[in-house]
Amino acid sequence: MRDVLPELMRWWEAGETVGVGTVVATFQSAPRPAGASMLVGPDETAVGSVSGGCVEGAVYTLAQEVVASGEPVLQRYGVSDDDAFAVGLTCGGILDVYVEKVSRETFPELGEVAADVEAGRPVALATVIEHPDPAWLGRRVVVRPDDEVAGSIGSPRADDAVRDDALGLLAAGHNATLTYGPDGERRGEGMRVFVWAFAPKPRLLVFGAIDFAAAVARVGAFLGYHVTVCDARPVFATASRFPEADEVVVDWPHRYLTAEAEAGRIDPRTVVTVLTHDPKFDVPLLEVALRMPEIAYVGAMGSRRTHEDRLERLREVGLSDEEIARLSSPIGLDLGARTPEETAISIAAEIIAGRWGGSGRRLAATDGRIHGETNPLA
Repeated sequence: MRDVLPELMRWWEAGETVGVGTVVATFQSAPRPAGASMLVGPDETAVGSVSGGCVEGAVYTLAQEVVASGEPVLQRYGVSDDDAFAVGLTCGGILDVYVEKVSRETFPELGEVAADVEAGRPVALATVIEHPDPAWLGRRVVVRPDDEVAGSIGSPRADDAVRDDALGLLAAGHNATLTYGPDGERRGEGMRVFVWAFAPKPRLLVFGAIDFAAAVARVGAFLGYHVTVCDARPVFATASRFPEADEVVVDWPHRYLTAEAEAGRIDPRTVVTVLTHDPKFDVPLLEVALRMPEIAYVGAMGSRRTHEDRLERLREVGLSDEEIARLSSPIGLDLGARTPEETAISIAAEIIAGRWGGSGRRLAATDGRIHGETNPLA
């Protein structure tokens, strides 16, 4: 939804009606994650994607039907030969796609939700996508971390259950379909609620204002991270040298990371890259970073000799073997990278593999599904 939100808002603000199809669950080798959306505009324009091309034609037609009828539909696109031929589903996956009609009348809260997303304020949107009582379908609540809830699923009990779970998903930045009893019972079935968790961008902290850092910042921004470059040397840590970074900070790396953690700005999606390969910067920083279990990834650049020296220094300052084992060093995957740009791709590849549980091997040399299970912290 985030990717198509600007176009959706353009139509919504103009008072137009839009068909919106959203992936709410995936199974096996589905190409797009839960939360991916496709719009069918009033001018019959298609925006976005739910499957990378496999079922867009079928969703396009269904969205037009839903706009005409006003009734939302939860549709599963499966892997049988007949289904694959009918909708062009060739990837072997299974998608549950929820299609709804969106306008100022059906979704009056959208403007405030979009404003939160644009400003980087965390907000969750929970929508009933399946229920034995058709009157509940399409009902939604908007949940914010301050416990402010707008709208209603249908009962106080259901609202309370969905709010609590939505806050947990929002903290992790993870979309999900939740299952309850018809009135929000925890141990029941019958009602399914999809939660979009519009958390702020995950953070990529790049320590060391070197040429490799500029390339890492550029790739990190492309992948959707909020990128911070930090270095204690003001002559190198300048915004002009890192135009793709969201912020450039002049501070001692270990002091900056400690302050960010104390301020609550480090979460389980945060990744740290240490590129200075200078012990006076690296060791104090890694001592702090490796003792923060909430950090998703900690990688450090350097040669094999630098790596061995670094490990010895980390042991000398008291880090345990378990803490040191969290360190990815030398940083990145073995791609044969040489240039800063190639090295940045190598680092990004390792971060992606860790996020989604990938092996880093060539797909041609593997069997089984291509897309693994969703990482709950992704």
